[in-house]
Amino acid sequence: MKFTLKLLAASALLSLGFAAHAAPIVIKYSHVVADVTPKGKAALKFKELAEKALPGKVEVQVFPNSQLFGDGKEMEALLLGDVQIIAPSLAKFGKYTPKLQIFDLPFLFDDIQAVDRFQASPEGQSLLTSMSKKGILGFGYMHNGMKELSANTKLLLPTDAKGLKFRIQASDVLEAQFKAVGGNPQKISFAEVYQALQTGVVDGTENPWSNIYSKKFHEVQKYIMESDHGVLDYMVITNAKWWNGLPPDIQKGLKTAMDESIAYGNKAAYQEALSFRDKIIADKKAEVVPLSKEQKAAWRTAMKPVWKQFEGEIGKNLIDAAERSNKP
Repeated sequence: MKFTLKLLAASALLSLGFAAHAAPIVIKYSHVVADVTPKGKAALKFKELAEKALPGKVEVQVFPNSQLFGDGKEMEALLLGDVQIIAPSLAKFGKYTPKLQIFDLPFLFDDIQAVDRFQASPEGQSLLTSMSKKGILGFGYMHNGMKELSANTKLLLPTDAKGLKFRIQASDVLEAQFKAVGGNPQKISFAEVYQALQTGVVDGTENPWSNIYSKKFHEVQKYIMESDHGVLDYMVITNAKWWNGLPPDIQKGLKTAMDESIAYGNKAAYQEALSFRDKIIADKKAEVVPLSKEQKAAWRTAMKPVWKQFEGEIGKNLIDAAERSNKP
């Protein structure tokens, strides 16, 4: 009888052990944009690939549109372990490393291909691990696209921005960018931008085509200038301590899934940028305003002193490498 009871107890413990072992690792992936954007699609692709590569071992939960954490809270949540993967705009890393401010410098990159070349360079790759001492590890860069200026007045020349209030992300460089043309930058959470534009809290903002369309900013802005003055990219990051605690096979599977999902998202960003632009034009709610070479040159001249202003923090070597990336 005693033997039978011991056998049953051992069997129960063994079953519990197998059940515990079989419980998948829950990975919360939080971001602040819509599922239809390139970042949104990449997050869903990561879930698909990770769960396929590691069946029963991981469960990826994707939270778009600030459902879990807004862009003002997600970094803190990552470091606290409340979320495992986030993909903040590169503008959000200023307090963790000043070097990533390079991506906010206005008119530094001629086009998205130049951004690609810089991010693939040794200098660009080194930035992925530049925050490891702060507990943050970068997987890779994800594109949204080149940024366009929008406002309720036409911004053909930098003097047209004088006195206007512009929504910006929490970035010292972006603050300096608009101050350089006499604007009044306002740091506002992404989730609150539509209402801020609708109610006149701010007069304008800057965003890639996908954000403008998916968040309906073109419904509350009269003009969108094709300025291509900067890049809105993201770094997909994780909590370094959490990542280093994962078994090697899980790390390998997740890294492969992440690399493939980032490539998928970036391809979508390329393909969809002009598509979103065309949809905005078709909606006829905002006028898309092309800028001539001369007009762009005037904006670049007005904003370029910002490079020098932040050269000491970012590093001249990085800025030089970024400039070289404009040549194929």
